[in-house]
Amino acid sequence: MASSIDPQEVERYTQLAKSWWDPSGPFWPLHTLNCVRTGYIRDQLCHYLGRDPQQPQPLTGLEILDIGCGGGILSEAMAELGARVHGVDVTPRNIFIAEQHAQNSGLDLRYECIAVEELAATGAQYDVVLNMEVVEHVADLPGFMAACNQLVKPGGLGFIATLNRTWIAGFTAIFGAEYVLGWLPKGTHQWRRFVPPRTLEELLNRDSLEVIERTGVRVNPFTRGMSLTPYMGINYMLMWRRLSSDRTSAA
Repeated sequence: MASSIDPQEVERYTQLAKSWWDPSGPFWPLHTLNCVRTGYIRDQLCHYLGRDPQQPQPLTGLEILDIGCGGGILSEAMAELGARVHGVDVTPRNIFIAEQHAQNSGLDLRYECIAVEELAATGAQYDVVLNMEVVEHVADLPGFMAACNQLVKPGGLGFIATLNRTWIAGFTAIFGAEYVLGWLPKGTHQWRRFVPPRTLEELLNRDSLEVIERTGVRVNPFTRGMSLTPYMGINYMLMWRRLSSDRTSAA
């Protein structure tokens, strides 16, 4: 079976795995971003599913797949909102860290070290598929997306977050964040793998998935704060839904 896994990316995140849950360590931007994206995902799901986002666990009953779950930061946030979460990652060390951190949480979480191509081949499907900050790290984007698209149930919803392929995104995320400010380890991102929104929309549309919401994410270099913005030239998130009840075709 073809795989979108990049061995160099797996090795990079293996070396960083022990730092996942350190909010002041190399993954601090992800912890800050997680507050923004968790609120966005919660509010959009509640809007489209007719739920109250002010309830303690508004996502109760939903089966959520977190692709590229890393150490479980987003997975735990979704589980705290009531969802049943399956977190998957191709780095064994990440899964070990996620399982250890969730051990005493009492949350409805399941972690597995598996590629999305393998998971899709099992016929598994979910109410919601999260594909956050992953697509810029895969070796075969069309194949990866085709497998991801198979994993949503008829009528299901999903989210993608990544970096746009613009000069300002490269300057900000690579030169600024990695080399000038030192916010991220050098080599975290490669500009050639940044993905324009139109490319993701095309890969979604070919499997009868329609983008229904779009937002950018703003980073304040002075306060290290993050917030939503209409501008999608650097970081952005897309929300999509399945247009038909047909299963998507295999990659």
